[in-house]
Amino acid sequence: MDILALNCGSSSVKYQLFDWDKKVVVAKGMVERVVIGDSFILHEVPGRETYREDSDCPDHKTAVDLILRTLTSPGHGVLTDIKQIAAVGHRVVHGGERFTKSVLIDDDVLAAVTEVQHLAPLHNPPNIAGIEGAMAVLPGVPQVAIFDTAFHQTMPEHAYLYPLPYEWYEKYGVRRYGFHGTSHLYVSKRIAAILGKPANQCNVITMHIGNGVSHCAIKNGVSVDTSMGLTPLEGAMMGTRCGDIDPAIPAFMMQKENLSAKEIDSILNKKSGVIGITGRFTDRRDVIEHANGGDNLCRLALDIEAYRLKKYIGTYMAVVGRLDAVVFTAGVGEMGAPIRERAIEGLDHLGIVLDRERNASAMTRKRETLITTDDSPVKVYVIPTDEELVFTEDVAAILDGTYTDHMHFEYSFSRPDFVRK
Repeated sequence: MDILALNCGSSSVKYQLFDWDKKVVVAKGMVERVVIGDSFILHEVPGRETYREDSDCPDHKTAVDLILRTLTSPGHGVLTDIKQIAAVGHRVVHGGERFTKSVLIDDDVLAAVTEVQHLAPLHNPPNIAGIEGAMAVLPGVPQVAIFDTAFHQTMPEHAYLYPLPYEWYEKYGVRRYGFHGTSHLYVSKRIAAILGKPANQCNVITMHIGNGVSHCAIKNGVSVDTSMGLTPLEGAMMGTRCGDIDPAIPAFMMQKENLSAKEIDSILNKKSGVIGITGRFTDRRDVIEHANGGDNLCRLALDIEAYRLKKYIGTYMAVVGRLDAVVFTAGVGEMGAPIRERAIEGLDHLGIVLDRERNASAMTRKRETLITTDDSPVKVYVIPTDEELVFTEDVAAILDGTYTDHMHFEYSFSRPDFVRK
């Protein structure tokens, strides 16, 4: 049984085809520049060279069609017929309060996702377009929605409500939702298996650090707080997003610079964070290289990011109580050793004792690595995330009727004998 995972962004569609019977990734890739012109697909198959094809994709349906055409191509494909695809799993960024787990998509589900798209105007519309495109190209094939927000629906009311007029929550759903749920789910299950403890007995802080950044306080295996809020703008400093700031700053700068609401929103989301400080970089590899070369703004960007990471670790230690582990994941979390070092050095008094050599050597997206000393009371691990595997296992379990929810379903990666491929 082959399962296709789709992650539709505003101008891209990522995909992965998974052979469920053999438990291997058959192919993966991305269609870039969807809608905006000069579109192309990058298609990867294990053991082959990456294939690129330029093909105009004015909408997401065309992009999904290009993916299916590539997967069945005689020269570059891996399928003889698209009918081999048993189901499609879709990443949906925002599910509002209704969705606490992955679900089979029907008209009612699609309408509910559309209803909350105002909460994620940059993300839900392309997610919906991808679903509709896949339904059109693969009629009759089961489609499953996997929600970024579902993992965080266990947060208590005092954690997800803002100190704002309560009617804003009642009328418009203004509250903390959180994102990157599948990533936090995956690494929290993996660290429990590594520590040899049931997930529901683990207290963990997970640090998903890429261009987008979010952290999660996990107590007894479930999310009790997370750094992103109503939107992905709140929380940690990110590649282009500001994260936590004084809420009076936008109004202040709108007056000073005569900016519209749309303009200030764009600045906070696209021109702040790392690129806001450095003026030219979002990729932390560039920032680290230039900081080492004496660029003061790059050094400052690293210091600000690491300082804010450190504050979240301390905050969430207070939230979860006895802490078992901290986990770094995603591109920067997995590869950014200098950022990890800055974030956790000096936390010995909190039971986190960094091993600098281990941390410096943890520069791969293939191994799960301990970066604290053996006698550190709180362990810190670097664990590569695998959100697509979460998608795939949710889809397969929904198809065979064994899926419950992320708290009770036994994922393959939650078992001690799991081997990452």
